[in-house]
Amino acid sequence: MSTLLSIIGFTGYSGLSVYGATKASMIGFTRSLAREVGRLGVNVNAVAPGFIETDMTQGMAEKQRDQVARRSALRRLPEVDDVADAVEFLLSDKSRNITGTVLTVDAGNTA
Repeated sequence: MSTLLSIIGFTGYSGLSVYGATKASMIGFTRSLAREVGRLGVNVNAVAPGFIETDMTQGMAEKQRDQVARRSALRRLPEVDDVADAVEFLLSDKSRNITGTVLTVDAGNTA
């Protein structure tokens, strides 16, 4: 089982306190549920993307997009496929011993 969160659950964001609180609660839910159903052989993980290269971010002013990208360690925005690849990994047998984890896909924005 995988769920999609947001880095705002870790970092917060001005004007998005309710959104941040709901994402933070999902982090706790992911970890607790992993403990509850782990004995049944069920893995529970989440993916927390940051700003992603999408139509929405393309609609941002170039200066604002560049500012967001500069905040990340890799100085870029991840793409949708980067998030999809993370989910695919967590759903594969390659992650059979990973549970209760939140995988961040944000090009190092929260590093």
